[in-house]
Amino acid sequence: MRKSFELKTQEQIRKMRVAGLLTAKALGAVRAAIKPGVTTLELDQIAEKTIRDGGGIPNFQLVPGYFHTICASVNSTVVHGIPSNQVLEAGDIISVDCGAEIDGWNGDSAFSLVVPGSAGELVEQRQILSDVCEGSLWAGIASLAKAKKLNEVGVAVQDYVLSKGPYGILEQYVGHGIGRSMHEDPAVFNYRVRDAGPKVLPGLCVAIEPMITSGDQETFVQHDDWGVETVDSSDGAHWEHSVAVHEGGIWVLTAVDGGVEGLKPFGITPVSLD
Repeated sequence: MRKSFELKTQEQIRKMRVAGLLTAKALGAVRAAIKPGVTTLELDQIAEKTIRDGGGIPNFQLVPGYFHTICASVNSTVVHGIPSNQVLEAGDIISVDCGAEIDGWNGDSAFSLVVPGSAGELVEQRQILSDVCEGSLWAGIASLAKAKKLNEVGVAVQDYVLSKGPYGILEQYVGHGIGRSMHEDPAVFNYRVRDAGPKVLPGLCVAIEPMITSGDQETFVQHDDWGVETVDSSDGAHWEHSVAVHEGGIWVLTAVDGGVEGLKPFGITPVSLD
């Protein structure tokens, strides 16, 4: 793992904030459109229009071989699901990952949602799965605010997840640095690793993205060479935010409020870039 990466200036982080907010806007439009009967391809079109209307470029389309604006992963597909004519049904759990680039700077974020309109034990379990994954994301972000080394984030994510139950944490897929490219060094693990990782310094910008399952963490790549599905057919959830460490503290670039509400339960107050 390379340890060399670019620390961003305050002005560069402000530019990343613009891309982050457009990413958040696209995901908000997608979230509002999720209902029984909609296809994941329709959600993709909504995200693309939002980003392009906002003056951005869908940065997923800049990944070689990928031609969509979002990844839409349903039920046992945890991440990297390709938008298609798949129709969402009430009670499905869908994870939507999206990013926008503006003026050469990138945002990247994801959420999971149980499609409304159904009830029962399975729906409840899927909602809990999403809640645990989201909570682990905020635990990881909160740890970054105090961390000396980056891989303290993975410890916090893992501890949170396992405190809630015997969930699987994907080990083959991790978070990453972000800035001029959507995917940069350093790697951001969602679990304990022996290497403590690089120092947490002002200018560090990372995408933290826990990916968990309701069963075993073993996965395989589907025939389309993109979708990552659980071997045991258990459900998956995926939450992500782009976060900046700056001179005054941390700021969640892809959260409209900068992370105020998400970090409140952890006693962390993010510091605005303004």
